[in-house]
Amino acid sequence: MLNLIIRGAALTLMCLVATTGFAQETKRSITKVAGDVYRFQNNFHFSLVTVTDAGVVVVDPINKEASTWLKDNLSSISDKPVTHLIYSHSHLDHASGGAVYADAGARVIAHGNAPEAIDGVAIDERFDDTRNMQIGGKTFELTWLGEGHGKDLITVVVRPENVAFITDAASPKRLPFRNMGRSNIDGWINQIKKIETLDFDIFAPAHGRIGVKSDAADARIYMEKLRERVLAGLKAGKSVDELATSVQMEEYKDWQQYGGWRELNVRGMARFLKDSGQAG
Repeated sequence: MLNLIIRGAALTLMCLVATTGFAQETKRSITKVAGDVYRFQNNFHFSLVTVTDAGVVVVDPINKEASTWLKDNLSSISDKPVTHLIYSHSHLDHASGGAVYADAGARVIAHGNAPEAIDGVAIDERFDDTRNMQIGGKTFELTWLGEGHGKDLITVVVRPENVAFITDAASPKRLPFRNMGRSNIDGWINQIKKIETLDFDIFAPAHGRIGVKSDAADARIYMEKLRERVLAGLKAGKSVDELATSVQMEEYKDWQQYGGWRELNVRGMARFLKDSGQAG
């Protein structure tokens, strides 16, 4: 009887944890990158926060809860409000919740291919290829990366700190997200090539750890090798299941997410090559 009571209590506790989420709080923090440039972490997503003499510039709101938390905790790094919100692109896992800043008066900036409104927030200013902004003693260099991972993806370089905020196109020593869905992977590789032409020192990604410029080239080389090996296998008549086992990309086994996403990367690449008619 005692064992049954203990088991029942344990089951009840597990259900409470699962339904209330009370055992796992959202991980949030603001950490310095360099100079007046910071990254705001919301679990596995990051946004860029730059303190200027004229106000605070945020790249990517992430979501409403994250934006509210950051707005409420900005006093730890500045006494100024958010005056500008820049969208790296319109995918809603990065671009939700912008109204928290826009409704408080922030000017909203996005690429010309972005929708008319992102999560209900109208865009105040659009640009085509590049846009350089001088705000409170800082320079923000916005560059469109072309079509690949989405159609409106941009990179933001902040000077004089020479920090590049790069969202989704690449992360230092980290595999691309799962099966790289919704993307033209050839265009995605070209997006990374565009990043490599930019002048910056510190690579601040929207996912993963801080790196340096050469990490972008490493990310491109990974994708090119993956593409080459999967394409060769498909042309040799191998099934996707066979490739998921044989294309191990072992030289990248120390990269983040290798264990969880390597097989998904292979399957996503195979799907893209077959759907685009390149597999023969």
